[in-house]
Amino acid sequence: MIKTLSQDLTQNEVIRLEKVSVQYRAPSERFNTLKEYVIRSLQGKVRHEAFLALSEVSFSVCRNEIFGLVGNNGAGKSTLLKLIARVLRPSTGRVCVRGRVAPLLELGAGFHPELSGRENVYLNGAMLGFSQAQMNQKFDGIVDFSELGAFIEAPLRTYSSGMWARLGFSVAIDVDPEILILDEILSVGDESFQHKCLNRIENFVKGNATILMVSHNLALIESMCDRAAWLDHGQLKAIGPAKEVVAIYRQAQKVD
Repeated sequence: MIKTLSQDLTQNEVIRLEKVSVQYRAPSERFNTLKEYVIRSLQGKVRHEAFLALSEVSFSVCRNEIFGLVGNNGAGKSTLLKLIARVLRPSTGRVCVRGRVAPLLELGAGFHPELSGRENVYLNGAMLGFSQAQMNQKFDGIVDFSELGAFIEAPLRTYSSGMWARLGFSVAIDVDPEILILDEILSVGDESFQHKCLNRIENFVKGNATILMVSHNLALIESMCDRAAWLDHGQLKAIGPAKEVVAIYRQAQKVD
């Protein structure tokens, strides 16, 4: 169940997960081609195994907070962000979210490589609920922040990964989100642009926005986040002040 506005949330909460689990089904054997999979499936010879991407995860995030998520690849971090972004529904449990969400779940999510930078800006704006007239007002500011004015009419397939990230971040931060979700998006681009993004994030928080951040850069989580959670194989292992959670996670990595 997903509730986008919930009376169950306290005045200061913007996100709450209550015993949330996400279960996927995957074939128990590998197939070389899609044709082989379809034929075996029609014959009833494909066996599936269920696995939990998240297992009974519960926590809340407050307004004006920068909240970090840490964990190894496959820990369930991106799955959790997709739940909050309303891209995915939980198998069990409840997800309550209050406010406009601007998700940057992965590099280039929502972009079309054959469209120009300009066209992708308007496309993403429409996906976030803005009219063409509203995007006309926002467009120049988005391009100025991205520093991509010389390339804005070129198709995105000609952009580097750093340019792609610049444009994605610039669109997301210009739509006045109440909740901004960042999944490793600050790991790309040059140092000066990363610094520019971090300054904008700090300004967001001063304006009562909430930031949810995933990063393998533990120093960034420590310095930027108020609190953090550690996910491991879909289970919530620790939650609390960011520096304490990062210290626990680092120690566990050494033991492993």
